[in-house]
Amino acid sequence: MTKSKYLILGGGMVAGYAAKEMAARGLKPGELSIVSSEGAIPYERPPLSKDFLAGKDDDSAIRINPEDFYREHEIDLKLGSEAAGIDVAGKILSLRSGDEIGFERLIIATGASVNILDVPGNELSGIHYLRSLDDSKRIRAHAVSAKRAVVVGSGFIAMEVASVLAHKGIETTMIVREDRIWKKLFTPEMSRSFEDYFVARGVRFIKQAEVAEVKAAPGRQAVGSVALSDGRAVECDLMVVGIGVRPVTEVAAKSGIEVSDGVVVDEYLETGLPGIYAAGDVASYRDALFGKRRRVEHWDNAVSQGQHCARALLGERTPFLHVPYFFSDVFDLSYELWGDMTGADEVVERGDLSSTSFSVWWFKQRRLVAAFIMNRPDGERNAAPRWIESKQPVSLAEL
Repeated sequence: MTKSKYLILGGGMVAGYAAKEMAARGLKPGELSIVSSEGAIPYERPPLSKDFLAGKDDDSAIRINPEDFYREHEIDLKLGSEAAGIDVAGKILSLRSGDEIGFERLIIATGASVNILDVPGNELSGIHYLRSLDDSKRIRAHAVSAKRAVVVGSGFIAMEVASVLAHKGIETTMIVREDRIWKKLFTPEMSRSFEDYFVARGVRFIKQAEVAEVKAAPGRQAVGSVALSDGRAVECDLMVVGIGVRPVTEVAAKSGIEVSDGVVVDEYLETGLPGIYAAGDVASYRDALFGKRRRVEHWDNAVSQGQHCARALLGERTPFLHVPYFFSDVFDLSYELWGDMTGADEVVERGDLSSTSFSVWWFKQRRLVAAFIMNRPDGERNAAPRWIESKQPVSLAEL
């Protein structure tokens, strides 16, 4: 059995940024081990549905730290290694290979896995999901010869993938379950603005529809069309499914660590077991700013929680206070969203929602709780997280 003072289970963005933070704060050689089920060193996830998928980035361009970084700091990076269990009392991580790693402090950063489309024909080739670097490579390679694509879902990953495929000249159809895109986040006017923008660039929307079956192309075991629940059919030779993810909690759960829609942690990102933390997509944490339990599946959260846990492992104990944030790029639009609009009682718009420059602000009892900003002055971008975090009433005159 090998031993490591600090151990990170999961080789994604949490691991990459935690390692970077620890190295900057005096990590000693040989103190850190990272166990990853993937075969690639930690990399940025956002480009997988943006510039990497579009062919503008290569593997090296999306690495969080260069390969030499791990050698220079003598960080033991175990790639292609799957965890089997955690002995929380003995502080030992068991791998499926039979190897064991002892640790003093642990970050669980096992991330999330994609939801699979559960319909007949879901085993056909040409159906893709986007979660990993290899997934993005497969879609990018398939897109070279594809003529017609179907994208199932309307979340930010699905929207980004559809924009890349349409930009490549592929006839792209989005299958949306609800009556408009991003109904949980966008106002009706925002949904309409984005839908109009996509339609103008060749994307077709089929709303209030669900996939009933995926049918093979004649004489092949590859996708040829999608049958919808209302009887309609959409021909395609490439299909990308983006219907959400679920946290990877199996190893933690069977090891006795509390799990409920993720690994349950407190405001310090620590589980009920001292010295064992969780971060990123898998962490269900107590959000002290909004007074609720939250699990966030975005880049900024993984970065910030990875850095926070790195400091915690090195002895710093402070609560994780962070305004939820994410960004997205579709076609030539870039936008950002801060906060949580749940329970908002007033919405204020700035700019023309039919244009490419506008912002939307959600208030609850005169306190700003969320803001969407696209191509607006820096003053708005700077004010949004500051006002949300302050919890102070904001006058409409200030806005």
